[in-house]
Amino acid sequence: MSSRQEGIDGRVKQVGLEAAAAAGDVLARMFGGPLDIRHKGEVDLVTEADRAAEEAAVRVIRRSFPGHGILAEEGDYGTGDPGCRWILDPLDGTTNFAHGFPWFAVSLAYEEEGEVRFGVVLHPLFKELFRAERGGGAFLNDRPLRVSATSRLDQALLATGFPYDRKKSRANNYDHFVRFQQAAQACRRPGAAALDLACTAAGRFDGYWEMKLKPWDLAAGKLLVEEAGGRVTDFGGDPCRLDGAEVLASNGLLHGAMVDLLRLGERP
Repeated sequence: MSSRQEGIDGRVKQVGLEAAAAAGDVLARMFGGPLDIRHKGEVDLVTEADRAAEEAAVRVIRRSFPGHGILAEEGDYGTGDPGCRWILDPLDGTTNFAHGFPWFAVSLAYEEEGEVRFGVVLHPLFKELFRAERGGGAFLNDRPLRVSATSRLDQALLATGFPYDRKKSRANNYDHFVRFQQAAQACRRPGAAALDLACTAAGRFDGYWEMKLKPWDLAAGKLLVEEAGGRVTDFGGDPCRLDGAEVLASNGLLHGAMVDLLRLGERP
């Protein structure tokens, strides 16, 4: 076994868990308290909790892997080693957090040579730790995860989100949302993409779609769904890229039906 593979199985995984926990501790401590809230865009928020959680996670990573690259939502940490990269969203669900709505997460993934090998999505208030390792399965705390067995769209519970430019762009997901509300049993818009993907991996949602996400929104959750037996593509059923404009995740059984509906609407 190579030293790089040993790192993935041991040290990298441990550091990833410790970094997510460090960020989660910051969020749990700051949740519900006064916050300095700023706007990155018309509806896109950033708080001091985002920045503090990111700094906590980066400190843990840098302590063990000072040369690795880090792609994070709030800070620029340089490119580092292009073959070993951490992808971090310290607070997925900032708007929920800022309003005191307890649905948010830390999302952290480790990518090696362009392939995500390990991912963590942590809900710090609910103490739910979703984790996945490429080829090693997906877990919620210590319980193995498996996508749902729902095979009919009219019996499916789906999740989605809306892009930050929804008030200005025609590609705003409103048309898709209406079609899926009519076709599915129900649709939800919880407000944290990483948790939507984690819940799809856990079989809580049968499918999920969204547009205009960033790599830190997708990296860990995409691996979770795949390792739980699900399927992740773009809206047309082609491979989903982390820097792409679309994501469709499902239990696999509903994928074709969801692609058919998504092809009818606006695409970014």
